[in-house]
Amino acid sequence: MGSQTIKYTIIIADDHPLFRAAMQAALKQALDDPEIHEAGSVGALQNILESSSAPDLILLDLHMPGAHGLSGLIFLRGHYPEVPVVIVSATDDVQVIQKALKHGSSGFIPKSSSLNILKEAILKVLDGETWLPCPVDMPDTDITNDIEEKLASLTPQQFRVLGMISEGLLNKQIAYELEVSEATIKAHITAIFKKLGVRSRTQAVIALKELEIDPPKSNE
Repeated sequence: MGSQTIKYTIIIADDHPLFRAAMQAALKQALDDPEIHEAGSVGALQNILESSSAPDLILLDLHMPGAHGLSGLIFLRGHYPEVPVVIVSATDDVQVIQKALKHGSSGFIPKSSSLNILKEAILKVLDGETWLPCPVDMPDTDITNDIEEKLASLTPQQFRVLGMISEGLLNKQIAYELEVSEATIKAHITAIFKKLGVRSRTQAVIALKELEIDPPKSNE
């Protein structure tokens, strides 16, 4: 009488193919035949979430196209609260880890972690625990930034449009990328401005930048 094996579905959201490959290897060693989806941008991640059933785990990079620091995590917690999200990052800064936990992350994995550490972290989170690379004291505060609540109120398409605005795309370019009319994009932007309490693209981008964390150090 063998026990029934659980087949997990996991999304790796990271714009570095080499790291996605390393994470794939860790997942396949830690789990029995997992279903793995890969996303190289927040837009691709949204497409996966909208076209399939909810995954068991999302591994999310903080620095990828369509995301400004913690904005991707805040969006996921607002729209997919039942799905655990683990941050994978080139940094192991304690303040960044604290911020990620504050916004609902189920764990934090530095990209410098060994294969065995990756496996351990994945198994613990799937078992309902929180995994951290080191002990972290949470600050004794429950202050929520106003922009965070506003960002969580955006629909998936509005969040996608906001990410493209932050990348400098024009309405016509956004409409082409999303395969909708320019009028539809204008309507989305009007709704975004209203929800964020801003009056221009520049103000919207400035508001989004409030959620940024220190960028990873360049290898150059």
